[in-house]
Amino acid sequence: QVQLVESGGALVQPGGSLRLSCATSGFNLRYYAVGWFRQAPGKERERLSCISAPDEVTWYADSVKGRFTMSKDNAKNMVYLDMNSLKPEDTSVYHCGTFQTSRCGTVYDAWGQGTEVIVSS
Repeated sequence: QVQLVESGGALVQPGGSLRLSCATSGFNLRYYAVGWFRQAPGKERERLSCISAPDEVTWYADSVKGRFTMSKDNAKNMVYLDMNSLKPEDTSVYHCGTFQTSRCGTVYDAWGQGTEVIVSS
């Protein structure tokens, strides 16, 4: 059974940094694409980043390029999102997901419950 569990969300001041983690199980990270997206209440889902497999090519949305860095540890079945220079508009619930294929796509096959990030002074 595919499972993803996010953690690390918090209240952070504008300009601050945060690391989100995603523990995965039920599939092999070496062979499946994984990514992060966010969705605030009343807003559309926004794809943020994705790592394809096995080439590990990483894609970022323009809104986070240069500020966010996605990585993964295949041996630990973990996916990470390092977020820097956070802005109030980054406030949202962040989810990690998998496409269950090796390529990044637009529709996730499975995702976690999410972790909340609030950027506010």
